[in-house]
Amino acid sequence: MNRLRFIPAMLVTAMLAGCSLPSLSKDSSVVQTTTKDKEETTIIPSMQIDDQYYRTLLPYKESASRGLIVSNINTKYDVKEAESGLLRLSQQAFDPDKYFFQEGQYLDKDTVTSWLARGNQDPEGLNPKETKNMTPDERAKKAPIYLAHIVEQNYLQKTGKNKVKLAGISIGLALNSTYYYQKEEYGATYDEPIDMSMIESQGKKMASQVVKRLRQIDGLSEVPITVGLFKQQSKSAITPGTYFAYTDVDKGSASIKSWKKVNEKYVLFPTSDSTNKYRDINENFNYFKQDIDKYFSNYTNIVGTGFYQNNKIKKLEIQIPIKFYGTSEIIGFTQYMAGEVMDQFPKGLEIEVNVTSVNGPEALVVKEANADEPYIHIYND
Repeated sequence: MNRLRFIPAMLVTAMLAGCSLPSLSKDSSVVQTTTKDKEETTIIPSMQIDDQYYRTLLPYKESASRGLIVSNINTKYDVKEAESGLLRLSQQAFDPDKYFFQEGQYLDKDTVTSWLARGNQDPEGLNPKETKNMTPDERAKKAPIYLAHIVEQNYLQKTGKNKVKLAGISIGLALNSTYYYQKEEYGATYDEPIDMSMIESQGKKMASQVVKRLRQIDGLSEVPITVGLFKQQSKSAITPGTYFAYTDVDKGSASIKSWKKVNEKYVLFPTSDSTNKYRDINENFNYFKQDIDKYFSNYTNIVGTGFYQNNKIKKLEIQIPIKFYGTSEIIGFTQYMAGEVMDQFPKGLEIEVNVTSVNGPEALVVKEANADEPYIHIYND
């Protein structure tokens, strides 16, 4: 079995966020120009966990529309991916080495709520109008709610030795793949799948309107804009949706010239899909599961979620809910399981395994791509 490396709790977060430990130097205080052209002191952290992650200005500013995403997005998986996926897209336009991240400060709750409304409910509403004589079934087929939520992210740069200012903005339009409706008040809930071609055409149409409106907001008339289209999953899904298209709008422009496709997908393992692009990892996963079954049967089920980009797997996250509680048993299980992670999966694959029980997290195993040994943490050990 491979040699195992145990890590203290304080390093777990840093390790999960990036592939290398950060270098430390003195934080720097700078002056930030805010949305209302006021100036305030902010801090640029010296710590950058990895070159693919942005440094975040302090004190941390919550989104102006904070809280809406939880009520507007169907699942916790989509809530996370709508934000993290937009971060990945933003890296194409806003280099993490040159830009700093801040949650959206320009679209507040009232603005987002207004834009998400139907056109007949609010003059700013981007979703289709409905007529009074429409039946619920007609509304579901002819005028569903396409736009579920709008995610905003701000990117800032230094403009001088001690100043930072907004230098870019990213917008994620979260679009429904399923429309839920009731035929009568307090009645049963029905669902109507939305065709992908309509999701895409409506998303691009709404994006054009959003860009024009952003240019009219004080402070956003000149900055570059990235817009991503996100297809969220149904309420019953246990894997997140993904962004399927994005565009970069040049500084000062109010029109979208072209779109770029995004080829990303989350796949649940074990999978019944026997296509070549999933077959090898599915076999690896099944062998991993079988080997654990031989020695430990005191868990409920093992589920994996693979993240694919351009038809190649980039990361595999495995969830193992267990029933036993003894510390020694958990340590023994984790040691054996970590060895199986190293033996059963490709060396170049990044893997994260979370072991949980009714008491919460029990153990964490992380294998970085091409690593010779895994990192292991036993909680409350």
